[in-house]
Amino acid sequence: MVEGNNPEKIQEMKIDREWLQKVQDFYADISGLFLFAIDKQGRQITDISGRDIRETARIADLINKNQVEDLFRRVMYTRLEEQIIENTEYSNMKLAAVAVKVKSEAIMCFMIAGVYKAQDGENAILNMRSVVDEKVFFGGIDYVREIFDKVYSSEYRILSENKAEERALVEENEIRENLSKTESLNEIVQLLDSDESYEKICDKVVKIAAGAAHISHCYVIQRGRYDNTIEALGKYRSESSDPIIEKVNPVEVLKYAGKVGDKPMVVSSRTEIDYDFRLWIGALGIIAFVALPVFRTKPSKEVSNYLIFADNDPKKVWTRDDIKFFGEISKVLQSIFDRHIHKLSIVASYNALTFVLNNVGSAIFVKDIQTGQLLFKNRSFEKGFAEEIAKGTIQDIFGEEEDDLSEDKRGDSFEMSLEDGERWYDVNKTPMQWVDGRNVLLFSIYDITDKKLYQKKIEQQANSDYLTGLYNRMNCEKDLSTHIEECRKDGKKACLLYLDLDDFKHINDGLGHQYGDELLKTISGKINEIEGIKNSCYRMGGDEFIAIIPPDHYEEKPKILETIREMFNSPWYLKGGDYYCTSSIGVVDFPDSDDNVQEIIKKADIAMYESKRSGKNRTTYYKKQDEDAASYRLDMEKNMRNATFGAIREFEIFYQPIIDVSKGNVCTGAEALLRWNSKSMGFLTPGEFIPLAEYLGLINPIGNYILMKACSDCKKWNESGHPYYKVNVNLSVVQLLQNDIVGVIEKTINETGINPRNLVIEVTESLAINDIDKMKKILFGIKALGCRIALDDFGTGYSSLNHIRELPIDLIKVDQTFVTDLVTDPYAQSFIKMVGELASSLNVKICVEGIESREQKEILDKLNVNLIQGFFYDQPMKKEEFEAKYVNNCIGVADFKAIGLISTGEE
Repeated sequence: MVEGNNPEKIQEMKIDREWLQKVQDFYADISGLFLFAIDKQGRQITDISGRDIRETARIADLINKNQVEDLFRRVMYTRLEEQIIENTEYSNMKLAAVAVKVKSEAIMCFMIAGVYKAQDGENAILNMRSVVDEKVFFGGIDYVREIFDKVYSSEYRILSENKAEERALVEENEIRENLSKTESLNEIVQLLDSDESYEKICDKVVKIAAGAAHISHCYVIQRGRYDNTIEALGKYRSESSDPIIEKVNPVEVLKYAGKVGDKPMVVSSRTEIDYDFRLWIGALGIIAFVALPVFRTKPSKEVSNYLIFADNDPKKVWTRDDIKFFGEISKVLQSIFDRHIHKLSIVASYNALTFVLNNVGSAIFVKDIQTGQLLFKNRSFEKGFAEEIAKGTIQDIFGEEEDDLSEDKRGDSFEMSLEDGERWYDVNKTPMQWVDGRNVLLFSIYDITDKKLYQKKIEQQANSDYLTGLYNRMNCEKDLSTHIEECRKDGKKACLLYLDLDDFKHINDGLGHQYGDELLKTISGKINEIEGIKNSCYRMGGDEFIAIIPPDHYEEKPKILETIREMFNSPWYLKGGDYYCTSSIGVVDFPDSDDNVQEIIKKADIAMYESKRSGKNRTTYYKKQDEDAASYRLDMEKNMRNATFGAIREFEIFYQPIIDVSKGNVCTGAEALLRWNSKSMGFLTPGEFIPLAEYLGLINPIGNYILMKACSDCKKWNESGHPYYKVNVNLSVVQLLQNDIVGVIEKTINETGINPRNLVIEVTESLAINDIDKMKKILFGIKALGCRIALDDFGTGYSSLNHIRELPIDLIKVDQTFVTDLVTDPYAQSFIKMVGELASSLNVKICVEGIESREQKEILDKLNVNLIQGFFYDQPMKKEEFEAKYVNNCIGVADFKAIGLISTGEE
């Protein structure tokens, strides 16, 4: 499970500066880099480290403080950049900022400086022994981020686990304390039947009470037979505490007893009381105490004794449970006192007992051991078990008990539940002699339903995803392990499905995270309702889910997969409209001979990525050779990150000419097509790396670079005799949904100087209609800059005529899938003819992509097509080839006008 983000736990994390400095010094010594750490508040928490002391001091002076502050703000307070590398005013020194994050929240950052070997004639730092090359510098930055992310993420997990353990321990201690007090109270209640003297009973009561409450002193006192004297009827003090009664001044005791009177007095370490009183009890070594009057009821109600509970703990604060426990003891002691003073008859004793037990905080009933007859029920019992009493099922609930009164059978305790776990009780049964001499069992019952529900809630939080309610990763791994063992034991098969939502980030960025959360909850509910995988669905984190098809439903796998596929082919209703969000699925059967939990999840993840790489919205079964592809993907990811944050010029632009067939087959410009010429992996096509770039969030820096380069090239063509040449640039979904995309394009236009009418922004049809209101706002903003808009891949989406009319488009580009069978397929011809007529009615142009043969070209000549793009004219080529063929050796504007292909003022 990926655990949700808890700011309280992250705030509790402490950075060990001494340890951090040692690790930093060690790493600087072995790497040759210079680095120091800054905490979240912007305070430098380590000294700068380097291999040589003098060189380190020198670099510390040369680092620009303003640059450090700027880098710090960017990596710590935005989510767009986790690490930044910049040049400095010195030609051979670079400065990087690396954020260390826990659960996507930055907790600190490192500033890392690297000095390269100086070149003659530059503004360089000279005479340095601690120099590194580019590979060491970039590798060092990656290492720092990865190692400290892991260290503090591990600390976060440990902190979370410790918190859960602490809560469980507190809960367990509370239950034990209540059980101990219940048992003690039962033991005191049994003294009601004792024939011993009142003084001996008081002595037992204070010992039992002090032991259960864990206090240092407990007394029962009364006025002495003579004036200004007191007597201790029962006294207890712990071995480590000083005596009180033996050294106290009776006059002082009687003085302050007057303050108690017939009302309870509760004093803790924080209670504000009379200064002299606090001084007096402090001199006795007492910090906190509770004084309760014990009354005699006949012949009139008056205070006969005081029950004193005291403790010498400097921080002692009484709890409600403590006060309640003390109060119940005082009530029992009062009954004992009355019985011994007035020699009550059996009936009187029973009435006193009834009164006491009706006022204690637990349900109590007494039954005859031999006959099973219920002899007594207090009010709490009658209220709590009214239905069972009416049905006569009490005996069935509590069972038949033996009539053994031996010491080892006393205080038998257990938990029980009723109504399928809806009500929980803590039951304590004690054998005793009843008022009439019969052997009975006294049951005291505490309702612990609230505590059980709380425990269940804690367990559920530990095993479930807080947002969707599905089981989490931890529960998934536990259940998967169980299924593996079951399959191996019974010789059966099961299946694991790994689902990853396609382009979920666009929903989050476009509609807001609250709607992204709603979509996750909706999808979770739908998946968990599918027959065969109910209660076997898990959220692994983010937009990733796992469903396990157990052995009993393995044969239903095709039906389950088809149900999931149909579910994702339908739109989701969000924010008042329909939105499409599909899923890529990886499938793996298990177990094989060497399969374990992690291996099975890894295989399913590999298969899922193959679905992503193959175009998304599909299902892929795991194959052994896919592991090689996964390794290849990791290499590609590493090289792409290095290329994006380093030599971004590894990404090249190829240009494919766009031909205007309505004006004599003349070139009107080109579409800029991205290629990656990796130093490590060779030449890669967009289909190989664009999905990964979008998945990793690297498409923005790559796309912005391509936009800038394409505009610069077009500006050059315009100034070389072709002022009407245009360049078409594709914007990815991620780029287009940037909040500042209009500003990015405007900045590019201003910096390159291109005529905005010569820049054509291409957007795919499916993206343009997925959030029509948001897209209209973005496209009208781009249009306001003077740029042209092209609707790309037309025919592959779900657009309607109304949607197309609402968009400020200048060009419709028909997807090449409609061209493949153009010569023989009447539908393809009719479709292009229809689009041509549509474009004409909307006063926009139409461009058909993928034309490769003369036969295709001749058919298009009859179908009202303006522009053609394809291998029939030329394939994508490097800039130098394009310029040699279509710029330098191609007729210019004046020539076009001379032959009548362009009129004055026409583009």
